[in-house]
Amino acid sequence: MKKNKVSLKPILYPNKILIAWKEAISGNKEIRNWLMKSKYKELGIFCFALNNDKSSRKWLFNNGYAHLLATIEGTEGKEDALVWLQKNNYMLLFHVARSADSYVESKKWLKQNDKLMLAISLQMEYIKDEIEDKNIDPHRINP
Repeated sequence: MKKNKVSLKPILYPNKILIAWKEAISGNKEIRNWLMKSKYKELGIFCFALNNDKSSRKWLFNNGYAHLLATIEGTEGKEDALVWLQKNNYMLLFHVARSADSYVESKKWLKQNDKLMLAISLQMEYIKDEIEDKNIDPHRINP
């Protein structure tokens, strides 16, 4: 049986792009739209995928950004995504995902190794917590 091999894109971005990504994650639509029109389209799509948009998640996977999708899934506690990140040597994204899922050890690791990615993970954590709060709010559940 033939295995379906997914090509992987690098995670190297200039700091100003990472700062823009953090702002887009926080809900800044203007910056998110700018990312979508730039050569960093995947970071704009990531924002939709983080907010549970299925077509955006599929786009990330199908276009060589499985590592970004695995990061999102890792924030959701999906162990297989975290294992995949480790197996493929995406240790920075592994710690971003775990930090965004409230793991103190990964927050400490990021603080020592990449403060900007720590800030991004904290923004992701905030957004995922907001989504979870909305999902369990009894005033938002339809009878």
